Amino acid sequence: MEVVKERRVAIVTGGASGLGYAIAQKFVKNEIFTVVIATNEEKAKKACEGLGPLSEYFICDLGNLDQLPALIENIKTKYGRIDILVNNAGIHLKKPMLEVTDEEFQRVILINQTVVFCLAREVARVMINQTSGSIVNISSMASQYGIPLVIAYTAAKSAVEGMTRAMAVELSPFNVRVNCVAPGFIKTNMSASALDSDPVRKQKVMSRTPMGKLGVPEDVAKAVYFLSSDEAEFITGTVLCVDGGNSIGF
Repeated sequence: MEVVKERRVAIVTGGASGLGYAIAQKFVKNEIFTVVIATNEEKAKKACEGLGPLSEYFICDLGNLDQLPALIENIKTKYGRIDILVNNAGIHLKKPMLEVTDEEFQRVILINQTVVFCLAREVARVMINQTSGSIVNISSMASQYGIPLVIAYTAAKSAVEGMTRAMAVELSPFNVRVNCVAPGFIKTNMSASALDSDPVRKQKVMSRTPMGKLGVPEDVAKAVYFLSSDEAEFITGTVLCVDGGNSIGF
């Protein structure tokens, strides 16, 4: 599919489901051509069928770092530009700290942290040549305060927020902005099921969320869209919590 030259082009990793799909939907609804990067072709194809003609997918195992420069170059060659990168793809590991192996820890760091750096680096090359662009990294409330059983995930997401600030400083002279969205407790099929099966945890989550409810994927999508739009043209290096006040609740 040929993209109109004036149309903005976005990349959303992990865009075939969950938060990534909601973000891709928000972009497409606002006339942004969206490239979904996924690992499962069946899911990616189904996602793009739902997103419509302003979408396409690329299949890539992001853990194979040596493939990422070619992936970005292929997207740039096919569509002529890259205006937005959303680093959303990630993996989770819920396990007591003392039981986490070195291999498990490194795998979470690889996918949730190193891949974010590598993709941002390659996309930044394109954006610098364009003298424009916006990168939005997806973090987590796990980076804001201590949550048990997610040590590797917490380490990776904390690094993502630090990298966001460092990238923003380096890329600002080239009119490339870098920001971060840190979702709180968002209602997905998986999270809703997990909370419903653990009433004590659900009560704790709700009691310290001032707005008294879970967010929905669209809440995160709206924040990502805002940060990637011209409405946020003087915002860079920030971490925006989308959590109903959970991070400030008592």
